[in-house]
Amino acid sequence: MRFTPASIALAILLTTVSSAGLTQRPDAQISPLSTEWLKAGEAARAAGNLSGANDALESALAVDPRNRAAYVELAQVARAQGLQGKAIRLYREALLLDPTDVSALVGQGEAMVEKGAIAKAKDNLALAQSACKTDCAAVGRLAAAIQKGPPAVAMTAKEAVPAPKASQTETP
Repeated sequence: MRFTPASIALAILLTTVSSAGLTQRPDAQISPLSTEWLKAGEAARAAGNLSGANDALESALAVDPRNRAAYVELAQVARAQGLQGKAIRLYREALLLDPTDVSALVGQGEAMVEKGAIAKAKDNLALAQSACKTDCAAVGRLAAAIQKGPPAVAMTAKEAVPAPKASQTETP
C-alpha cells in the first residue's frame, strides 16, 4: 500500500479535528462553583474554623482541580494546623499550575523554613525574587523568615529532665 501526500494530509487533518473535542478549558476559566467553595473556605479560615475551611477547599478542588488559589489557601490551612509537609506538597501542586506564583513560592519557602530546610527555602526565595514584578512584600517576608531560621524545637520530656547534681555533702 502506498501512502500518498494527499492521504497523509487527510490523516493529519482527521487526527487534528478529532482531538479538538478532547481539549480542556483554558486555565483562566475556573469553574464558578469551585470559586464559591474557595470563598467559603477563605471565610472559614478567617473565622478560625480550620476543619470547615479544609472541607470547603477540598470541595473546591474536587469541582475544579485547576483552581490554583484553592491549593494555596488549603496549604495555608495546613500550615495553621502545623502540617508543614502537607503544606509544602499543596504549594507544589499550585506551582505545577503556575511556576511563577509568588504567593505559592513564598508560602512554600516559609513552610520549608519551619521544617528546617533552609537551603531549599533559599532556592524558593531566588525564584520568588525573579518572578516578583509588583508588591514584593511577601518576598521580603520570606527573606526575613530565612534570616531568622527555623523555630526552636520543643524538648521532649526525656530531654527536659535535668542532669543529676553532684552531691552537696562530699566527704573529704
